[in-house]
Amino acid sequence: MLHLTLGMLKSRGLDALWNSSKPGWPTLNAAEIGAAIHAALASGDPAAPAQADADLIAGIAAYRRHPWRRDLLEPPHVWAEGGSRLLDYGLGPADGPVMLFVPSLINRAYVLDLMEGHSMLRWFATQGVRPLLLDWGWPGQTERGFTLTDYIAGRLERAIAAVGAPVVLVGYCMGGNLAVAAAERRPDLVKALALLATPWDFHAPDPARARSAAACLPLLEPALTFNGTMPIDALQTLFTWLDPFGVGDKYRAFGQRDQDSAQAKLFVAMEDWLNDGVPLVAAVARACLSGWYGENDPINGRWQIAGLVVKPSALRLPVWVAAPGRDRIVPPESARPLAAVIPGAVLHEPAAGHVGMVAGAAAERALWQPLLSWTRSLVL
Repeated sequence: MLHLTLGMLKSRGLDALWNSSKPGWPTLNAAEIGAAIHAALASGDPAAPAQADADLIAGIAAYRRHPWRRDLLEPPHVWAEGGSRLLDYGLGPADGPVMLFVPSLINRAYVLDLMEGHSMLRWFATQGVRPLLLDWGWPGQTERGFTLTDYIAGRLERAIAAVGAPVVLVGYCMGGNLAVAAAERRPDLVKALALLATPWDFHAPDPARARSAAACLPLLEPALTFNGTMPIDALQTLFTWLDPFGVGDKYRAFGQRDQDSAQAKLFVAMEDWLNDGVPLVAAVARACLSGWYGENDPINGRWQIAGLVVKPSALRLPVWVAAPGRDRIVPPESARPLAAVIPGAVLHEPAAGHVGMVAGAAAERALWQPLLSWTRSLVL
């Protein structure tokens, strides 16, 4: 329904009004919407909006009836705690390093193992590396009382320690923020750090939009209190506002594709993953919306874990930062500051998007190979 509503607004010429209504997240009143619809229909081709809506509905229907389903077998786990597991993608003894991948708390971990030919972890396993994936799992009763300190100083550090040797820690998106804090706290467990599309300046490049996200917190508070988590639908809505009219465009384009093509199957795989979210526990949701997006605590030196400020500038280990140039979820302006503040950090800027960088058609060239080359170049 969210996609259809936004598609209707765009097809009736309301996207310009929406985007120009005020700085930050758009807000329109009923009178403005009614007047804009009347003007758009009166001045344009009446059939055009209907056709645009029909194309959007056809694209969504094509996605929903597509026969592709993810069928990759899950590897064994070598550690588990609560709903979390450490999955081992190693194909056997490897001379190369152990790379432990840390995904975000709000999306399924399998984006790094998306589908045949688009699995970052299975590709690394063929390159003499032992890849491990921390699957955070669904937050149960125990996790619903967690803070970021519980996740980082507790569960993440215990997962790393379970490996039995220092690792190359690879954080993706929000997982990179967790990895930065863990690497600073436990340098004995981490010998190198890679940060993929990890936000640090949460007000870049649009402070008003970031603060508007934080302003949603009071509206979400009843759900947080009742559920102990931020519901998936609320998270999906927040992410949709990053590019509200792009969603309809991608479904319209998908409806025109050859549904048997590799591109169509990849689209379905990515959309299935995007729609397969995980709720965010209440204390973490509050900390992220208020502290990260509202106050920009990380870059301002106010984000604390276990009572200590997280200082990337204090890291004394090899660090590789990937800031994808076409990322709408974590704009490159938000990710680059980590490379600037960490001594000796290497900055890599692939021409890719947030998900495409790790699982897209050009992911091997854009990210996998450069990350592998950097890892192999280390004297570990």
